[in-house]
Amino acid sequence: MEDEPVRVPIENSIDLHAFAPRDVWSVVEEYLHAAREAGFTEVRLIHGRGKGVQRADIQRRLRDHSLVERYWDAPESRLGATVCRLRDADART
Repeated sequence: MEDEPVRVPIENSIDLHAFAPRDVWSVVEEYLHAAREAGFTEVRLIHGRGKGVQRADIQRRLRDHSLVERYWDAPESRLGATVCRLRDADART
């Protein structure tokens, strides 16, 4: 029996704790595309607080991402999350 991909409904946030660290960026990349396609203009990436390794890696990659207008630390510091404002789907990069 082959494994089929699991379809997860796209919401305005994604909790990255369930993914292996080596897979996090590919999950974020696919999530950003799906979120914009679903019409979201702002999303939350929940990476946790810890030592800040995931946060730093995610934010470094978001810096020049074609779908991201800007990003910032979520005000709820207990979550350890980054908020992303997505570019307008009609915006040219």
